[in-house]
Amino acid sequence: MSGKVDEALGYEQARDELIEVVRRLEAGGTTLEESLALWERGEELAKVCRRWLEGARARLDAALAEEAAAEGAGGEGHEE
Repeated sequence: MSGKVDEALGYEQARDELIEVVRRLEAGGTTLEESLALWERGEELAKVCRRWLEGARARLDAALAEEAAAEGAGGEGHEE
């Protein structure tokens, strides 16, 4: 799974799969080739999670900025 399929993964799906990848790597018992494939998949999943979190942060920052702007505009002219 990679590329466009990864883009369709939700945050929770990517996080859960990443947890499973880490669990398998920590458990050992895989060949070098399998371990490398798992590591590469983990890196891709971490990128997906990071993109989701960065997007969420940007949305929160935008919402907070709008709120602050609205409070600033509403607060003007009401000084006593």
